[in-house]
Amino acid sequence: MNKRYSIRRFLKIRGMGTALTAFAGLIIIFLAFGAINPTVFLPSNIMNLLRSMSKYLLIGIGQSYILITGNIDLSIGSVVGMGTMISATLMTRGMPVPLALLITLICCMAVGVLNGILVGKFKLPPFIATLGTMFCARGVAYMVNNNRNTDAIASGIGKEASDAFQGSLYYGQTLGIYNTFWIAIILFAIFFFVLSKTKTGRHIYAIGSNIEAAKLSGVNVQATITKAYLVSAFCSYVVGLITCAQASNGNMEAGISYEMYGVAAGVIGGVSPLGGTGILLGTLAGAAVWQVLENGLNMIGAQVGIQRVVIGVIVVLAVLLDVLLRSGASFRKKAADKR
Repeated sequence: MNKRYSIRRFLKIRGMGTALTAFAGLIIIFLAFGAINPTVFLPSNIMNLLRSMSKYLLIGIGQSYILITGNIDLSIGSVVGMGTMISATLMTRGMPVPLALLITLICCMAVGVLNGILVGKFKLPPFIATLGTMFCARGVAYMVNNNRNTDAIASGIGKEASDAFQGSLYYGQTLGIYNTFWIAIILFAIFFFVLSKTKTGRHIYAIGSNIEAAKLSGVNVQATITKAYLVSAFCSYVVGLITCAQASNGNMEAGISYEMYGVAAGVIGGVSPLGGTGILLGTLAGAAVWQVLENGLNMIGAQVGIQRVVIGVIVVLAVLLDVLLRSGASFRKKAADKR
């Protein structure tokens, strides 16, 4: 009896059903691509897949926090680019890696604070507020090195320090798995705990479900929204460093469209763009589905255009399903109230 109750309770967790559905779809997609091209199952491909998925997962975590509050963050990709360029530029000029990373972190988090103030305090529509910071952050990415991509970071900090930086964030492995994946999983576990087990997490869901009711319950809306945007900015910062380590230089165009990748990872995994619903376990599944689709379509020789169409259709269907489920729930609630 207790076991059945535990399973039932587990399945009733907000967004768990959609997350499990996404995981089931992930398995089906992976097996289908493997049946077409068995090299999909090669350990080397799986390891590369996990490493590539890590960036989508981190971006998805940040965007999911924002989506659950009922908002959106369009500045994510630009913060990735800004973080990549600032860190690379400072390192190519000989600044020690720890100090370069700290300065980059401060700059990225400043964007998160600004987004939180604009949306939480001044009540700007999140689309407009983060559209503005998106352009500003991308502008900084261009200006930081005078409208040029940087040289290799080894030219400033030396080959040994460059190799250590790249190895720790991208090329190195621990227990046979790339460090990039371990970083993503550790941050996933931390942010999963915050969202599901802390007061801040409960406040994030409350704002997304009904912001007026949250205010009446004593929730500090501005502080909570700012915290969500800080999570988004931090995840973008980490992805920016990973991108810098991958290329060993700074690219002004780094992070283009990543904000949409974050939306896709969250929505495919059941995070509602309407707010108040979804769990990070679903975001993990959504990021994996996205990467497996991209990897599998590449392995079978599909054109880039076809890849984008397939993923776009899946995102639209996921949102449509969310709208239909919410409409059905609302209808059932009204019917029950009439009785």
